[in-house]
Amino acid sequence: MKTLFTTLFLAAMCMACNSKNSDGQKAFATVDETTVNESAPTRKPDTLTIAMTGDIMMGTTFPSRQLPANNGANLFDDTKPITKRADLAVGNLEGTLCDGGTSTKGTGPNSFAFRTPTSYAPLLTDAGYDFLSMANNHANDFGQTGIESTERCLNEQGIKFSGIAGRTQYAVVERNGVKYGLCAFGHNRYTMKHADLALVKSIIEQLKQKSDIIIVSFHGGAEGRDKGHLPQGTETFLGENRGALRDFAHFCIDNGADVVYGHGPHVTRCVEVYKDRFIAYSLGNFCTPYGMSLTGVLNHAPVVEIKISSDGTFLSGKIHSFTQQRGVGPRRDATNSVARNMADLSRTDVPQSQATVDVEGNIRRK
Repeated sequence: MKTLFTTLFLAAMCMACNSKNSDGQKAFATVDETTVNESAPTRKPDTLTIAMTGDIMMGTTFPSRQLPANNGANLFDDTKPITKRADLAVGNLEGTLCDGGTSTKGTGPNSFAFRTPTSYAPLLTDAGYDFLSMANNHANDFGQTGIESTERCLNEQGIKFSGIAGRTQYAVVERNGVKYGLCAFGHNRYTMKHADLALVKSIIEQLKQKSDIIIVSFHGGAEGRDKGHLPQGTETFLGENRGALRDFAHFCIDNGADVVYGHGPHVTRCVEVYKDRFIAYSLGNFCTPYGMSLTGVLNHAPVVEIKISSDGTFLSGKIHSFTQQRGVGPRRDATNSVARNMADLSRTDVPQSQATVDVEGNIRRK
């Protein structure tokens, strides 16, 4: 479904990585415009389906080995029917794909440095992912070694990415004749920052020239089980500016984005339709079977599936309820507690939204 020109792409990347810039340092590609649809139809579809998830950290070998059974082969069993059927599936890679390197966060039991084996990368392809954000506070857990290893793994799988400053600014993925432009922003020093609105606008402007649909990912907001409500204004956490996320999401759409999805607080937040465009303010933990608390609302792991028109207008959506189990990954939530919680948050925090969310997770235009 999702393969094309892998050999040519890898060759191009090798050439880019071996070239030199004016300072004599290795020059890395700032864009990735590889398309991945070999036989695009002559007529583009009228309705597009996008599946979105939150944080993914499939297991870690640091500081101790905490890996799921069967080499993680069953982590996405319950969720991949949704992510694989979508025209485009996106998420946030919360950590690195690497087998070595030195932790940038110390070596103690509470270092919170994540190192997923590179052998787990194909699981992301099998789950149907097309794009993953790297603009988060764990992408640099093993420094440049971890970043380069992660990028190499994703390139080998044909999964696009962006978010690290000075590296790949954005990607363009083609599906069924539709070009999706994707970019990601965070709050850490090594990420492309969502506080840098000039940069955000510049990247969206570039994507307008290269794509039909623009999707923006962000990592931000205060963390914790009590951070489900979306505040007004700027959020701070651990002394860091974690963003004014309402303003940021609206800014993106005002400047041409069609879909905005967020993550970072480790809990879910509200969803909104603003100027006919869809925003998910936090999709929470999604597949984090180790290394994070999964008690209460911290185990909420939705897949948000939306349908948009070919011009980006939101049509309808569904919050699919899953909850996490330690060592297992996201599993179907028979009680539908995730959708009910997100419906409550949406009704309370974004009453001005052009859409409603019911207790079954259906997102409908008002």
